[in-house]
Amino acid sequence: MKNPIHPSHSRRSFLGAMLAAGTAPMFAPSRVFGTDNAAPPSGKICVGILGAGEQGRADMINFLGQSDVRVTAICDVNQRNITIAREILAKHYGKDEVKVYTDFREFNADPTIDAIVMALPVHWHSIPSIDAVMHGKPMYHEKPVAMSFEESRRLRAVLRQKPVAFQFGTQQRSDLKFRWACELARNGRLGNLREIHVSVPAGGNRPAFPEQAVPGYIDWDRWVGPAPMTSFHEEKLNRANHENITNFSLGMISCWGIHHLDIAQWGNDTDGTGPTSVEGSGEFPPTGGGYDAIWRWKVRLEYERAAPIVFVSDGTPGFRHGVRFIGESGWVHVLRGEIYASDPALLRDPQNKCGTMPVKLPVSLDHRRDFLDAIRHGRPTICGIESSVRGDALCHLSLIAIHQGRKLKWNPEAETFPDDEGACAMLAPRPFRGDWKLPDV
Repeated sequence: MKNPIHPSHSRRSFLGAMLAAGTAPMFAPSRVFGTDNAAPPSGKICVGILGAGEQGRADMINFLGQSDVRVTAICDVNQRNITIAREILAKHYGKDEVKVYTDFREFNADPTIDAIVMALPVHWHSIPSIDAVMHGKPMYHEKPVAMSFEESRRLRAVLRQKPVAFQFGTQQRSDLKFRWACELARNGRLGNLREIHVSVPAGGNRPAFPEQAVPGYIDWDRWVGPAPMTSFHEEKLNRANHENITNFSLGMISCWGIHHLDIAQWGNDTDGTGPTSVEGSGEFPPTGGGYDAIWRWKVRLEYERAAPIVFVSDGTPGFRHGVRFIGESGWVHVLRGEIYASDPALLRDPQNKCGTMPVKLPVSLDHRRDFLDAIRHGRPTICGIESSVRGDALCHLSLIAIHQGRKLKWNPEAETFPDDEGACAMLAPRPFRGDWKLPDV
């Protein structure tokens, strides 16, 4: 394991050094002030970026826009990612003062980091996330939750034991249009819900990746980590590619599916439960190509006391990208930046101020700000772990039903397929490579 560039200091030496320099305590870590989960009103929340690739840097830039945040550490095994991230930080702060780690365990254990942004590739979501929570770190966690349902449940279990702030990266809950559509559905403005349609981008297909020599800027063994070892190709580091390779992801059915399925759950008032049955079919890329994750699909999820969800890939006849809530007397269709309805009158009063809709959902105008406020004030985030695992489960159930090729019964209370060993086996994590394993919870 490599050490960070700047070694950690003890609480006393850290304070002493800052006071001697006349710089305390504008961005001293919250633990210096004797709190575990909240930064003091006069201090800044010290954020560490776990995964400085495309998504991690986008999240980092958004957090840099928050006046009470200081990004103080980054962790990645790709030196190119680290270089780009450091350049962004140097430009923002006027100087490059950031700890650099290549081992998430040392990063998570750093007591000067108040909160973590988890933005590693999907196959790395569970082990470092559980480890971070075990170190008491609040976490902004990019989607999906994990590669298997059991890994998701394991993260939920540790968060129940250590209830630090957790924000899932399904940022559409912080968008007025999505909340508006859900409030229309939840308040009966569409009549009783009959069905919810969810359509998200499909997967893809491309030629195989020829093997390349591993360059010096990447620790490929560590990047692959718990996944099955595969030959290196630079393009596999590209998110658009590795999210369509089953060694590293479940595909767009999960990476994109969770965004709109999360909204379907919210508008269906099923955040605390799940479907009772699932069935579907799908198409996979031809064998031998560069992608092997599911390409196209159509799935139906039925609920005992809520509307069924029909979940498809974009391009399915009769469906349009986004989330459509269909009621007995009308419908509303929402996607990023747009909202439509069967009756334009439904789209009046988007802030739900006129008292006509008594069910008022939590309001967040900025997903990162909501996370930071949860840290400061000890309140729930708009996308906590409970709803995150329930939403993520729909992706897992859909893919399992497709692989099983039959209708499956699901017990949402026990979170299992009753008397179905074949389907239940697919809830478990695949074997991890080498010595990697899920932390005990």
